[in-house]
Amino acid sequence: MLQECLEALKITPDGIYLDLTFGGGGHSAAILPLLTTGKLIVFDQDPDAKANATALNDSKLEFIPANFRHFSKYLRMYNIKKVDGILADLGVSSHQIDAAERGFSTRFEARLDMRMDQKGKLTAASILNEYSEAELQQMFSDYAEIRNSRTLAKGIVNARQAEPIIKSEQLKQIILPFAKRGKENQYFARVYQALRIAVNDEMAALREMLAQTADVLNTGGRLVVMSYHSLEDRLVKYYMNTGNFRGEQEKDFYGNLIRPLNPVVRKPITASAAELEKNKRARSAKLRIAEK
Repeated sequence: MLQECLEALKITPDGIYLDLTFGGGGHSAAILPLLTTGKLIVFDQDPDAKANATALNDSKLEFIPANFRHFSKYLRMYNIKKVDGILADLGVSSHQIDAAERGFSTRFEARLDMRMDQKGKLTAASILNEYSEAELQQMFSDYAEIRNSRTLAKGIVNARQAEPIIKSEQLKQIILPFAKRGKENQYFARVYQALRIAVNDEMAALREMLAQTADVLNTGGRLVVMSYHSLEDRLVKYYMNTGNFRGEQEKDFYGNLIRPLNPVVRKPITASAAELEKNKRARSAKLRIAEK
């Protein structure tokens, strides 16, 4: 949904823009030619992303190796008070999924890592082997909405008593009996999603990032966020529609909604049929846009 993101940002050649999830640099590579005297500041905590930024070799680009939850702090360090657009493409980038050794994909036999920041100490394996049964159940329920999270957590705790759970195939064999027949891959994906969110503290980071956006956007500036599962999309929708993460409308004395941003689209934009043919990963993508 690259073109949709570019159109949503309403890029002006002299504007200042943020790509909070640089990844492989696909969005940034498309934004840079649209700028003349403008600036693109990109963030990513994954050390692999820095090489991708260097490869673009563009003086208009500034790479900051940090989690997007800290972006406003870095803007102050660079003496940037306001920006004209903010883009965040949430989830795991393709280059992370396709790197077997990172442990993000169910397709590969690999160590259960899932750290986006390789300096972090918490891994998927440490969660599986150290979390209590109650903590595992809560994680699978909250971060993947798995209905049988109680029995799944118990099964994992029982299995790790025999040997530590450190490899992907090992985990898949443990959780296979808890998946519905014919829905095994979807179940594996949900379990992996919960682990990845927990390892990277993704939901807290997303709330912190969103809460900073309104303060740094110029009037007329756009916030453009693409999410890939209902937990992310719900937070984005609530923030854009109400200015809080409860989804509760607050009004002033005159009955006007109190919110820092105004939604540009009522419903999220989804991938076209043509794009889905080329990129199956786009099937769950939801794009929301709000304006200051």
